[in-house]
Amino acid sequence: MPSTTRHTHRGDTPPPRTGSSEAEVLRGFLDYLRTSIAAKVDGAPEPQARTAAVPSGTNLLGLLNHLTAVERWLFLGDGVTDWRATFQAAPADSVADIVARYRETVERANVALDVCTDLDAPVPRPQQGRPGPSVRWALTHMIEETGRHAGHADILRELIDGSTGR
Repeated sequence: MPSTTRHTHRGDTPPPRTGSSEAEVLRGFLDYLRTSIAAKVDGAPEPQARTAAVPSGTNLLGLLNHLTAVERWLFLGDGVTDWRATFQAAPADSVADIVARYRETVERANVALDVCTDLDAPVPRPQQGRPGPSVRWALTHMIEETGRHAGHADILRELIDGSTGR
């Protein structure tokens, strides 16, 4: 399945040098990972971007679709009834559609986070009667979730067209 016709190497972007506060460090690393995974998926060729390259069925578009759902659930209060389904992109969605939806969701999540000045306070969520986790926990979880799937995306993209780097 791997293609050896094109090998693209992007230079690695070093981790961010953020401010000195805990919130600035957490948000800086989260944004760094968000940018990395969006860049990894952006421009991936169809249909390989949605084709499973490993026995688990994992594919690039599914990973970014899933991260969009997690961001929306954690920071925007959207409900998710079937987490497994979030790992599949709709057949009508293109690579550009999924990347644009992810970036728009990240922008909305950052707006929601901009009002969070206390890391111990719960993430404000639009859903009534369901308090969010602490901002600290939410940022740490999203860093872990995004970093884990960015690693998966690195491998999948290299299998698709040889593209490497962050």
